[in-house]
Amino acid sequence: MANDFSKGKVWQNIIYQAIPLILAQLVQLLYNVVDRVYIGHLPGADSMALTGIGLVFPLTTLIAAFTFLFGSGGTPLFSIARGAGEEERAEKILGNTFSLLLGCSLMMFLFCYLFRRPVLYLFGASDASYVYADAYLRIYLLGTPFAMLATGLNGFINAQGYPKMGMLTTLIGAVLNLILDPVFIFGMEMGVGGAALATILSQMVSCVWVLRFLTGKTAPLHIRKGNLRVDWKLTREITALGMAGFIMQGTNCLVQVVCNATLKSYGGDLYVGIMTVINSVREILSLPVSGLTSGSQPVLGYNYGAKQYDRVCQGIRFTAWLGILYTAAAWLVVIQCPHLLLSIFTEDAAMLEAGTGALKLYFFGFFFMAFQFSGQSAFTALGYSKHAVFFSLLRKAVIVAPLTVLLPRLGLGVDGVFWAEPISNCIGGLACFLTMYVTLYRELKRKCRVSERMQSP
Repeated sequence: MANDFSKGKVWQNIIYQAIPLILAQLVQLLYNVVDRVYIGHLPGADSMALTGIGLVFPLTTLIAAFTFLFGSGGTPLFSIARGAGEEERAEKILGNTFSLLLGCSLMMFLFCYLFRRPVLYLFGASDASYVYADAYLRIYLLGTPFAMLATGLNGFINAQGYPKMGMLTTLIGAVLNLILDPVFIFGMEMGVGGAALATILSQMVSCVWVLRFLTGKTAPLHIRKGNLRVDWKLTREITALGMAGFIMQGTNCLVQVVCNATLKSYGGDLYVGIMTVINSVREILSLPVSGLTSGSQPVLGYNYGAKQYDRVCQGIRFTAWLGILYTAAAWLVVIQCPHLLLSIFTEDAAMLEAGTGALKLYFFGFFFMAFQFSGQSAFTALGYSKHAVFFSLLRKAVIVAPLTVLLPRLGLGVDGVFWAEPISNCIGGLACFLTMYVTLYRELKRKCRVSERMQSP
């Protein structure tokens, strides 16, 4: 079951992949979330340090977008090739993805580092918040190659049936980050710069771990020197499938910029800091459903490549139902404990008071997000790149960003910014899932019936 996803129960294969992946993603979150926890409790910084970190989010999200472009594009192709028994093609996909991630990371570092000052002010920085944003960003950017390679290539470990090894990739780095953060931030009195330094050192260790595994003897398929030369035809395939993840992260960047700028205009630096905390809570609470759907992709892709269409349908159903149940439970937690969730990141009284109502608005109807995740995951896993790209654009670029600007102008003020997210989850999530059901799921069921008729005597 570890390497052949066409055997065993589908839901067990998915859980086997998803649990270590969820733990790995949880640990990955610690890179940034722990930074925010420490920074939010810096003596004398009030809410301004968190506001500064919030201004950095769009650039870090943009880096993640390019990581997804190649990582989430190459991994499903790799899984499909494995399922079809095309190991030579699978290794070529792996080698090309490595080269694309490395080249892109170097360009991203240069661009973001050279233009960080005008970009941060464009994103809504004030003279007070820029000090904190720049202190973090100028160090954080040095780790761009390590972050992109570690995150972008880790999926290839999971896709080969080694999710526990993939979990260790981020576990090792995150534990190191937990140790180094207080040392640099408080012990060496480096403040937000210390948080950034701890992060990039941890990412470096994670990167070394990934590369050692993918070039070592344990992995069935390896990064080989002969596959590092970029094949532009294969690159088009990788980027076409990864475009959904790229657009999802890229539109997240757009939304963050629009949110910060709008909140700066209607609520000032305080509300930019509140959005930073809310984004942190969202990342934590959405992680299990994100890990579940990501864990399902190698299983769905492998069985699709092996033409086991009934097993693909089983995987889609299981992922959707479990995701809906979890996000409904998470919504209840937010309703019952908003102050507790916020207090993890800040002790500032003004931020806690204003943030409680904003958190409840932002998470209203949170379970609709599961529809987006499961629909998007099915499209991506089975190579339906155009559908995945469209629905990524629909929710963020077409719904959230315009509503973030429009609703405050209609008299809702800062509340309008927080209402934009639940509205987009409902409309975009349902549209994505229903389209997946009508166009993809029904077609898989039809292929199942045809296969059964051909096998019957």
